[in-house]
Amino acid sequence: MEKNSVNIGIAGFGTVATGLTKLILGNSEIIYRRLGKKIKIKTILVKDINKKRDFLPPESVKFTDKIDDIVNDPEIEIVVELIGGTTVARELIKKSILAKKHVVTANKAVLAEYGNELFQLARLQNTALYFEASVGGGIPIIQTLKENLSGNQIISLTGILNGTANFILSKMSQEKLPFEQALKIAQDRGYAEADPTLDIEGIDAAHKLIILIMLAYGKNYPLDKLTIEGISKTDPYDIKMAEEFGYTIKLIAKVKYRGGDLQAGVYPVLIPKKHILAKVDGPFNAILIEGNGVGPIMLYGQGAGDLPTGSAVLSDIMSIIRSTSYNNTGFYSDNIEEASILEDKYTSCCHYFRFQVEDRPGVLAILAGIMGERNISIAQVVQRQEKIGKYVPVVFLTHRAQIKNIKDAIEEIDKLSFVMPGTKHYRILN
Repeated sequence: MEKNSVNIGIAGFGTVATGLTKLILGNSEIIYRRLGKKIKIKTILVKDINKKRDFLPPESVKFTDKIDDIVNDPEIEIVVELIGGTTVARELIKKSILAKKHVVTANKAVLAEYGNELFQLARLQNTALYFEASVGGGIPIIQTLKENLSGNQIISLTGILNGTANFILSKMSQEKLPFEQALKIAQDRGYAEADPTLDIEGIDAAHKLIILIMLAYGKNYPLDKLTIEGISKTDPYDIKMAEEFGYTIKLIAKVKYRGGDLQAGVYPVLIPKKHILAKVDGPFNAILIEGNGVGPIMLYGQGAGDLPTGSAVLSDIMSIIRSTSYNNTGFYSDNIEEASILEDKYTSCCHYFRFQVEDRPGVLAILAGIMGERNISIAQVVQRQEKIGKYVPVVFLTHRAQIKNIKDAIEEIDKLSFVMPGTKHYRILN
């Protein structure tokens, strides 16, 4: 990369690729001042060449529907993968690396599922595989973990990693909307897809958490070992009750380092309103990191969008152009070892329960007794005369208790004749 310009090929021309193109064209002067080189988009890979597009690059840019037009072009030095999914994306990344091309991707799913394979291949080929845009949109979390905090033992990492879920929960909380209505607003504003499953069921956040675990600890945490709970069953009543207790509900991705073991998961939790993450509303992301040297720090910003995510992709392209060697994961070896996992059932935290019970004497004593048998200590109890048929809600806040004991208690309580099945349960962030 010694000539005056660097040619790149882009796979995909959706929201992020459009934002990247606008930044490369609009910020060409400052890019040249920082690099001493121009970035030129030579070829864009799309499914349909003839599709009408709201924004087009200069006529010098070639559109193609053939992967080989990018992979086999000796003039293209960097391939930017922005097509999403795992099948075609994985094929493109592998072919590009084998062709000795550097790769930039925003694809958290392909890295979460095939990252170890791809990073090892990139190491063997001495090529870069950079992915700043895969987590947090424009938030520079990848580089922060790879470089700035690389000398720290990361004690914990707690984040709001999905802007769609955060927008929905914010709407439910601020405007007292049911889940379905808040989701519809998110879809109308372009924050949620027509099929929102990846966002609302916590899968998107889980993919991102796996990448952050790899960067923070140099470990592979398999997706099927990760506890994942979404927000689709979140009830406005529980949001209201949480607020009365001084909490707000957020979808949190969290990992803790516990003596060599990692404990991680994605789930909705009650967060104290005074906590810094409780103040993150709408489609924004935030990541709270605690290192044994730096202490607690937080990164906050837009977790998606054309220009914020395009900015992160552009930063990777510029980093590759500057570099002479490539450290893709922040660790000496790109062969990521399996994590030693502390199972979720041993997680200990405070909890919120809402039972729907028949309004009759002795009910609270029975519930408290079942919890007490499983070492669950009750901190607060609220019973309201707000009947749903013959049932009234009873809300418990507990002191710290293990998830295993919590699940056992719920299973037994839901079988009681005077309890409506489907107890609501949330962890409390502490």
